[in-house]
Amino acid sequence: MRQLGDLEAAVMALLWDRAEPATVREIQDRLVDERKLAYTTVMTVMDNLHRKGLLARQIDGRAYRYTPLRDRAEHTAQLIEAVLADTDDRAVPLLRFMERLTPEEVTRLRAMLNASESESEAPPPRRGLRGQRDKGSRG
Repeated sequence: MRQLGDLEAAVMALLWDRAEPATVREIQDRLVDERKLAYTTVMTVMDNLHRKGLLARQIDGRAYRYTPLRDRAEHTAQLIEAVLADTDDRAVPLLRFMERLTPEEVTRLRAMLNASESESEAPPPRRGLRGQRDKGSRG
């Protein structure tokens, strides 16, 4: 996975900020504040993002409505994963990155890691033969 181009990133940012799918026209109308872009330019970019697996689309009348397949955080995590795939020891660049974090960011990251570890240590609820929870199990 590679980083998005400027226009791709602008389109994705608008879609991530929306609560609902959007048409090309709706995205173009929002982009016009920043730059003058032809409808076909925005349509091509959104079609390319769809072909790259970043957007889903559903027909709505004569137009498509587009929605991101992953949220912004998941997309960013995949970019980081791609960068780390090129190194022999993933811990080294992660440590260098952590050295650049503010103390508040380090505290927040530690809390999130601790919460994640706690969740992964909790045993899953026991299930009976039909996938139902056993009466004796909690959770």
